[in-house]
Amino acid sequence: MRAVITRVKSASVTIGGEVAGAIGKGFLVLLGVSVDDAEAQADKVADRICGLRVFEDDAGKMNVSPADAGAELLIVSQFTLYADVKSRRPGFTRAARPETAVPLYERVIARCRERGFRVETGRFGAEMLVESVNDGPVTILVDTEEL
Repeated sequence: MRAVITRVKSASVTIGGEVAGAIGKGFLVLLGVSVDDAEAQADKVADRICGLRVFEDDAGKMNVSPADAGAELLIVSQFTLYADVKSRRPGFTRAARPETAVPLYERVIARCRERGFRVETGRFGAEMLVESVNDGPVTILVDTEEL
């Protein structure tokens, strides 16, 4: 599982001209599920999202967790994180099919909510417009194969 986590001042996702989810300060998370992923990877990535200490403390150092910073989460499915770009036309054979990916995407969302976070989402498989006001910018790539 891969997550691109961007610290934001605000972020939103619009589907069909209507805002489906919006947050203030927090993380915009683009989440990709691979064919090899299972519940263990979903739990690992949720743990990392919820515990990533990249908010600044009083000394200006990235040392504050999302919970302590009062962060919100916007989690958007993003199968293209598993693009194979060996040629100029990407292939997506490593990305999980919806019957596998949707339950794992929903598990990540549920785990984050269980930890007390307000979580907004996009809609799996929908054409979405994602907007963000990046803070920093701070963008972190989490890959469960490296955890």
